[in-house]
Amino acid sequence: MALNLKTPQVETRDQRLGTITQWDGNAGQLVKDSAFTFGCSKGCENGGRRLCEQSTPFAQASMCAEHIAVTNATIIQDSVVVQHSPIGCAASQSFTARYYRDLAARRGWKLEDPKSICTNLGEQDMVFGGVARLEDTIRDAYERHKPRVIFVATSCATGIIGDDVDGAAKRVEDEIGIPVVTLHCEGFKSKHWSSGWDVIEHGILRRLVPEPPRKQPDLINVIHLGGPDVFSPLLNPLGLRVNLVMGGNTLERLAQMSEAAATVTMCFVLSYLATGLEQQFGVPEVRAPLPYGLDATDNWLRDIARLTGTSDKVEAVIASERARVAPELARLRKALTGKRGFVAAGAAFAHGLLADLRELGVTVDDAFSFHHDPTTDSGDPQQDSLGRLVDAWGDIPNYTVSPDQHFQAHAALLRAKPDFVICRHTGTLAVLAGRMGIPVLPIFYSNDGLGYEGLLTIGRAILRVLPRKRFYEDVAAHSSFPYQPWWLAETDPYAPILEPA
Repeated sequence: MALNLKTPQVETRDQRLGTITQWDGNAGQLVKDSAFTFGCSKGCENGGRRLCEQSTPFAQASMCAEHIAVTNATIIQDSVVVQHSPIGCAASQSFTARYYRDLAARRGWKLEDPKSICTNLGEQDMVFGGVARLEDTIRDAYERHKPRVIFVATSCATGIIGDDVDGAAKRVEDEIGIPVVTLHCEGFKSKHWSSGWDVIEHGILRRLVPEPPRKQPDLINVIHLGGPDVFSPLLNPLGLRVNLVMGGNTLERLAQMSEAAATVTMCFVLSYLATGLEQQFGVPEVRAPLPYGLDATDNWLRDIARLTGTSDKVEAVIASERARVAPELARLRKALTGKRGFVAAGAAFAHGLLADLRELGVTVDDAFSFHHDPTTDSGDPQQDSLGRLVDAWGDIPNYTVSPDQHFQAHAALLRAKPDFVICRHTGTLAVLAGRMGIPVLPIFYSNDGLGYEGLLTIGRAILRVLPRKRFYEDVAAHSSFPYQPWWLAETDPYAPILEPA
């Protein structure tokens, strides 16, 4: 289905892709259920391509789409974000400031805090509306910082009162003469925070990517989440230049996206932007499975070479890289074979880490994914990263989908009994595993694990973590949990919460 880039609001992942956030079983079954086309394979009356999901009686904590959209807008250089919200929604900016400063230090940018302003809606605004306050705040943002673009992010509060945010943005844009881009990211719209990626990418596609004045046949867009540039060493030998987008950008980099020869993404959760570039500007999306593991990386490079006319160079690059990593990879496999791992991350990134661990010889029978997309925006089966994982490496017997719910992660870890946990994000689950006495490898930047060098990066990191077992056991000896004894005996993440009579 084509993306609708004419409207300021993006359709949520729940509606567009059938995204779910609650499920437990083996990964092979989830792949089969996701492919069921006409209604639900379990008899639910939810119609269409909607995958039935399990239910849970309560939620302990989570992020929201507004946090994702606002963070990724704020770290765009020469921008200001106006959060049209109560002040509490702006608390996430403390994280954004740390994130941006880390990116700046790694990439040699000017070290400064990103710029954002909150309209600080109060009770009267909730009754009488906050449009006048929003217009004044946009003008203040321009006068204070003289940005080249202003993003206006909505919130649950503004969604409830129905402020005409688009109208206000357009009126002030005509006054100040720079783009004022609205981001409709009310947290209640979607069950999962990943919809926030679509919101910011939708705004970029609609307002910040022009028709290309020319094409650059050696330029390739790489959509990623920040962190080190692991792509140039892979793609430069093919004669390609990398245009890193998302994870901190200049407006020039964003504008260049329509000029590129192709687009790749390090995670199919970010594929909205790639699909939109192909649909709107004819920039082809590389749809090969993500480069986790040797064979997948080989095929990823071959697909890029096919789209960029560099197939005459790619086999030499593949052979050289395989030869380079082979000795250390053999040592890592010898050290890690027989170890039991547990992966906790978001969707395609979890699938990629699972492939890496199995390539390294680690036994992985349990995983915890923060959400699941039955399909991607392109609809291409090559982008079924979970299906590809199962086909290439076999089933995952215990595969839990949960939006980082503490009680479900606790039960899943009790069931898995792993030697170590590797997880994306350094918050709830990393702390939980440590308190349970399990060595933890937290990964903040999702580029870790990609490509040939990524295998070595992950393997080395695991070997650094495993010797810390005694430390984590000491932490566990001094930790307690709020669960009743009967619950601690459960290893089913979806066990009933109420104690049976």
